[in-house]
Amino acid sequence: MKRNILITGGAGFIGSHLVDALLLNPDISVSVIDDFNPYYPPESKRRNIAQHLSNPQFRLYETDITDDESLKQVFEGQSFDTVVHLAARAGVRQSLIEPAAYARTNIEGTINLLECVREKKIPKFIFGSSSSVYGQGAPTPFSEAEANVGKILSPYAATKVAGEAVCRAFAETYGINTICLRFFTVYGPRQRPDLAIHKFAALISSGQPIPVFGDGSSFRDYTYVGDIVDGICAAMDYDSRGFEVINLGTSHTITLSELIRLIGEGMEKEIRVEQLPMQPGDLSATCADISKAKRLLNYSPKVPLQEGISKFIDWFETGSVAS
Repeated sequence: MKRNILITGGAGFIGSHLVDALLLNPDISVSVIDDFNPYYPPESKRRNIAQHLSNPQFRLYETDITDDESLKQVFEGQSFDTVVHLAARAGVRQSLIEPAAYARTNIEGTINLLECVREKKIPKFIFGSSSSVYGQGAPTPFSEAEANVGKILSPYAATKVAGEAVCRAFAETYGINTICLRFFTVYGPRQRPDLAIHKFAALISSGQPIPVFGDGSSFRDYTYVGDIVDGICAAMDYDSRGFEVINLGTSHTITLSELIRLIGEGMEKEIRVEQLPMQPGDLSATCADISKAKRLLNYSPKVPLQEGISKFIDWFETGSVAS
């Protein structure tokens, strides 16, 4: 059966990998909305999707989701089966500087999309959320139960909480089948340059010290981008009714110090560290309870961290990934 999928933020890190995976199926057409904003170099996002521009199954719309009228024109032109909403202002630290911009894109933009979905009676909406919604002090591993929420530390996290709330309201009021997927620290080829693994690799490569905020004992649940894409695809196929929140992570963690050591070993370069105070907005720990994802989506992350770091380094050093 032919399917027509819309992906917002589809030229970005996670979105472009999802596009790659979906276009392997000749029965799926993919439309991408991306505004190519300069948060990081737009040329890198254009490279992410360059191979698909001549594919008749692929369409690109250079549109900002906060531009309501332009957004409606995208929906007027096509009939979509599913909207996967990955477009967002990302980055905890930048949100401390530009909170209003984050609110416009991540909350207002999400409402604009949901309005289009409601008007066009599109069967499914998938929202790319974040582990940051659990906040500081939530019991680990983080489970989707509403009670398991700590202190929200950044405007970015607050906008993701608000985005989920808006999704729930539209699901319950208008009957839109909606899944919010909480991503846990995604990494891999094409990773944004502001994210830890990419930033650390760039500093190691140039012989510069790595700034470590805190004592290096903070830990994260790092998830390879291919496993995240598998989870999104499973959510697209899941026969959901109403509203669901589902974690996509690995349930395995590593400290910041160990992560840096692993990257340095993979690059076969010396590491220098600059110790700094903890940054505002950063969680000290994340770890996903993925039992719900396993039960509902048959989700099973396949790429262990060491292998995923190796794949990232291959891409970082050569522009491609070893098979």
